[in-house]
Amino acid sequence: MATKFDTMSGEQIVELSRRHTLFEWSVQSAVDPIPVARAKGIYFWTPEGKRFIDFNSQLMCVNIGHGDERVIRAIQQQAATLAYANPFMATEVRARLAAKLAEITPGDIDTFFFTNGGAEANENAIRIARLVTGRQKIGARYRSYHGGTAGVLTLTGDPRRWGAEPGIPGVFRIPDFYHGIQKGYDTTEDVLARTDEIIELEGPKTIAAIIVEPVTGTNGILIPPDGYLQGLRDICDKHGILLIADEVMAGFGRTGEWFSVDHWKVQPDLISMAKGLTSAYVQLGAVGMRRNIAEHFQKNFFYGGLTYNSHPLACAAAIATISVYEEDKLIENARQMGELMHGLLRDLVDRHPSVGATRNIGLFGIVELVRSRRTLEPMAPFNGTAPEMQALGKFFREEGLYTFVRWNTFFTNPPLCITETELREAFAIIDRGLQITDQAVTD
Repeated sequence: MATKFDTMSGEQIVELSRRHTLFEWSVQSAVDPIPVARAKGIYFWTPEGKRFIDFNSQLMCVNIGHGDERVIRAIQQQAATLAYANPFMATEVRARLAAKLAEITPGDIDTFFFTNGGAEANENAIRIARLVTGRQKIGARYRSYHGGTAGVLTLTGDPRRWGAEPGIPGVFRIPDFYHGIQKGYDTTEDVLARTDEIIELEGPKTIAAIIVEPVTGTNGILIPPDGYLQGLRDICDKHGILLIADEVMAGFGRTGEWFSVDHWKVQPDLISMAKGLTSAYVQLGAVGMRRNIAEHFQKNFFYGGLTYNSHPLACAAAIATISVYEEDKLIENARQMGELMHGLLRDLVDRHPSVGATRNIGLFGIVELVRSRRTLEPMAPFNGTAPEMQALGKFFREEGLYTFVRWNTFFTNPPLCITETELREAFAIIDRGLQITDQAVTD
């Protein structure tokens, strides 16, 4: 007999969750989670019925929007047919998903290893790079996040890495393009020249791969200048180094292309994905590889395995999700709504002195807040917060707008199904909220 549970209030959900579970990247006594009962489209609701605009697609992952019946039916049908098969077996959904991914991924990437999420995809990408090249070192940038597991947390540049150090051996840093180019004292050529110099000093024949987010996600929606990714590809080719594109956050239409690297027509050797692959309806990640890399494992042992590799429910969800992108033209909508978002972001710059900078590519956007446009002093310090940012986050929550408020920034990453009316509704809340931070501007 099935157990019947009474519906909990939001307060009960939060109280039990805080008592018996850990919330990530947080001091547990400080967390104040939103209780969520249901969701549809770009909205979600608390048990008491308060509606939120999901302006961050949860964790930049619910790209098609909440509650799409086509994906739900695909999961239900697969559960009724075959809920699980171990990864040494072959299933129809595994075969169909891999074939579809081979169609939409860049260039000759046509072979995939399925994982439970993005961190595991990146872990396996660096493992594959080391196995194929026989080299050990991996280069990464400081303005980066690659996942919360041991290896890729070492690759991560931002402060989430600090608590796990010293981490795995063999990781070194290459220059970020962002600061110098933005402030005018570096060119793209300068950054690439320094990258090449560091590689020479590290020893090119010791380096297996360079891993980058083509468009950096939680570290600022950093969009590379034209020529940067092409130049990085050339450097890797010169030294026989593999290029790994971490598309976990930026992939699957978020930037207005299937993958963000497509904007620059650059062919990575390995590509990691998750989040938008299933729009987070079921957990799934993957690392895709070029044909020559896949051929290596025809005669060489692949040291990798996961109990839930190619999980049938996740594969079914991914196939259905990719169909939704195509049927509803969501990538085109991300491009069109991204153009509208660009104008709305520029309007915030014109209207609010606390807005120091805005950036977006498709529906991947961010607002940076400052105390002074003259000095560009951030509204909150690096890896910290400030009363004004806390007040802005509180205002958004009270007004029913959910998004990440991090350091001196907040994100604008709605589901790709958002309409013009819905986008303007969200920006009207943002416009009102920025009056709080405007009061902190010193000059």
